[in-house]
Amino acid sequence: MKTQAQSTETDLSQLQAVVRDKYGQAAQRAAQGDTSASCCGSSGCCGTTTEAWDPITADLYDEGQTAGLPPKALLASLGCGNPTALAELHEGETVLDLGSGGGIDVLLSARRVGPTGHAYGVDMTDEMLALAEENRQKAGATNVTFLKGEIERIPLPNASVDVIISNCVINLSGDKRQVLREAFRVLKPGGRFAVSDVVVRGDVPDAVRRNMELWVGCVAGALEEQEYRALLADAGFEDIDVEVTRVYAADDAAAFLDGSGLDAAEFAREIDGKFVSAFVRATKPVAAEKEGCCTGSDGLPCCV
Repeated sequence: MKTQAQSTETDLSQLQAVVRDKYGQAAQRAAQGDTSASCCGSSGCCGTTTEAWDPITADLYDEGQTAGLPPKALLASLGCGNPTALAELHEGETVLDLGSGGGIDVLLSARRVGPTGHAYGVDMTDEMLALAEENRQKAGATNVTFLKGEIERIPLPNASVDVIISNCVINLSGDKRQVLREAFRVLKPGGRFAVSDVVVRGDVPDAVRRNMELWVGCVAGALEEQEYRALLADAGFEDIDVEVTRVYAADDAAAFLDGSGLDAAEFAREIDGKFVSAFVRATKPVAAEKEGCCTGSDGLPCCV
């Protein structure tokens, strides 16, 4: 008989396998120039329609930002926001993108931190990593590194990055508490957490939460706002802020649910306005280190 811990590990592995498969398919479509590569909403890998537009991923970047970037980097953008436009990145900083996909946010970050800075991307999907590396080479970016790994186990040392960004990926994890603890671990004292994510405001029908396709489509796995804040605080973060950037109405909800097997019209009414895209900010405190305190192997303060 499996223990609860073993069952949880199995569930997480199954979720990761589904996410890896779906985003691998999206990467292959983007590599072939398919404009329906989205993994959020109704188009692409999560639904049954072939429309290129969906309410989460549409219109995130302006032409001025993406000028000079490989078209495939934009095609593989599966996010819900533009963290590079909202995060205050500075020359010489080290940035890490959790779930970097085709690499667009890493490449944009690399521009902002300049040749004295560095931008890392971590992703668990081989197809996305291959596409990201192709895009890096085409962009001629020399201050960029893509790493294979899971965001629950970031393959970087403690206190090694200044800023963590992410674009509609943390909601896909089955262990968000661990993701946020890992983010805290790899940030330097005073480092900044600045991610775009789908956030829930209010109760969501259980049928939506149980639907794996919707989880992969950025909806069912989204944290409720107060729970997001609480998990960040538990990980050790301070100065936590959630800024709504888009609110999804009933029509958008119907697009999320298309192809899910659920009654789109009925559920759209129930979740009208409850899903939002948000920019989530937090800071790793510096006080403990300034006082001569230590940091444990998990990156969390071991004394106060």
